[in-house]
Amino acid sequence: MTNNRPATVIVASRLFTPEVGAASFRLKALVDGLAEGSSEVCVLTTRPPKGSPAFTAPYRLSRWPVLRDAGGNVRGYLQYLSFDGPVFFRLLFSRADVVVAEPPPTTGVVAALTSVLRRRPFVYYAADIWTEALAATDVSPVIVKVMKVTEGLALRKAAKVLAISDAVADKVTAFGVPPERVALIGNGIDTGVFGPAGPVWRTDEPYFVYTGTMSEWQGADIFIRALPKVLEEHPTAAIHFFGQGSDESRLKELAAKVAPGRVHFGGVVPPAEAASRIRGAVGALVSIKPGQGYDFAKPTKIYAAAGCGTPVIFAGSGEGAAVVADNGLGETAEYDPSSVAAAMSKVLGRSAAGEDQGREARSRWVEENASLATCGRRAAAAVLSVLQS
Repeated sequence: MTNNRPATVIVASRLFTPEVGAASFRLKALVDGLAEGSSEVCVLTTRPPKGSPAFTAPYRLSRWPVLRDAGGNVRGYLQYLSFDGPVFFRLLFSRADVVVAEPPPTTGVVAALTSVLRRRPFVYYAADIWTEALAATDVSPVIVKVMKVTEGLALRKAAKVLAISDAVADKVTAFGVPPERVALIGNGIDTGVFGPAGPVWRTDEPYFVYTGTMSEWQGADIFIRALPKVLEEHPTAAIHFFGQGSDESRLKELAAKVAPGRVHFGGVVPPAEAASRIRGAVGALVSIKPGQGYDFAKPTKIYAAAGCGTPVIFAGSGEGAAVVADNGLGETAEYDPSSVAAAMSKVLGRSAAGEDQGREARSRWVEENASLATCGRRAAAAVLSVLQS
């Protein structure tokens, strides 16, 4: 910065700590990285849901009421509008050297427009391609097309786009963004929370765990449909879901039909509690439904599970399957009940025989390759780089 003045950065996001979610963790790592570099940071975000734990930070947090759905999420067009409308004016009348925005793309467009009016650069954090996920749901093609135009506008107007993987970076450039404006920062988890050391949740039955978002494009129902076959060989096995999402009610209905009493839903839990559930599980379940245009995703569920030492069972193909298979993080399966059941039974058998010797290696790989703190510092450097041109 000129005159040796610290950079002033505003981060605009509908989600931030203490809300539980990959976006919250990612942005906190970014903000921590900016604060470490002596930047003055302000986060424009929402009031967390009732019952959320207290959170204090060495930077400024400006929270605003927001409309939430029945599950307490800021998800849906009215919910997004209830954040984007006020944040337009909050950004317009705030001083900053650079603004960072997260999806949805409407927030990116708001950040881009206010940045043009205030003559300052804006950075878009592309943790995924929003319209790819939207197209995988039961949404009108007209809405998908409109949102794709919106997402493309946000990406092209950004002085820098932060991409969490090579696959996301490729899709960003497909929107017409010059490659030199895309910064590859990686993705990861808080290894201080999702590590091998810590409390272990104990039960009298072997269980698999699924943590985080349950959306249609993830297709977590594949594990429930595979469970009856698993129970033929391992009658006490169970699945525990922790999290929420648009597909949760359908998963509950399916579980009641095909595996009554063997699938449990525990809602959203704090990260430390999720880690204890993962450590106690025989395996962690992760899926991406093929053919939905989302095979490029590398869900953070993979890193959280492997960081705790727990083997991952990945159902599907693409980037996520490759991460698991290439780095010895667990088992991969085709996206069909028989293949998934075979992988689940294999992990159960190995656990019962005490033959899972890979826990330490999995944790070490995550520490070396998927530390969220490292990704946050890399993202912070990319944000500040736009002020040096």
